[in-house]
Amino acid sequence: MKRNTEQVKIRNKKAFFNYNILEEFKAGIQLLGLDVKLIRAGKVGISEAYCNFMNNELYITNLHLAEREGERYVVSKNKTQRKLLLNKRELSKLEKRIVEKGLSIVPLRMYFTASGFVKLDIALAKGKREYDKRDTLKTNESNRELDRYKKENLHKTYKV
Repeated sequence: MKRNTEQVKIRNKKAFFNYNILEEFKAGIQLLGLDVKLIRAGKVGISEAYCNFMNNELYITNLHLAEREGERYVVSKNKTQRKLLLNKRELSKLEKRIVEKGLSIVPLRMYFTASGFVKLDIALAKGKREYDKRDTLKTNESNRELDRYKKENLHKTYKV
């Protein structure tokens, strides 16, 4: 039985605003059964999460999982640390690049695959400066105004 891949998709909108994305990777994540239930319910936050290396393995830190009501036991740690599953070639590539100044690894999306596995899109990213963020806001606002203008004028030209 195939599941819809777009069923649960958690996005990190802050990452696209605060970082320039250089390279993306798809990673599996080591989870417990309770964690999978929380992700299916959409009760997970990745906006404050980041990735770091410990003992040549990549971990995601500050992954926020909500507490479930009505369970027999309650997870005491809301912000957890989970191991990311990548192949050795990707891990060594990321470990070499992370040494460069200003580069970090941030999570972008969390979703379920067609076979039911939880995947995490992570990216090698470089932090934006304050003026870059202002420039991004300005271009987004101008694009929105241009789209509104086009929509209004297109609507007026066809109305006879």
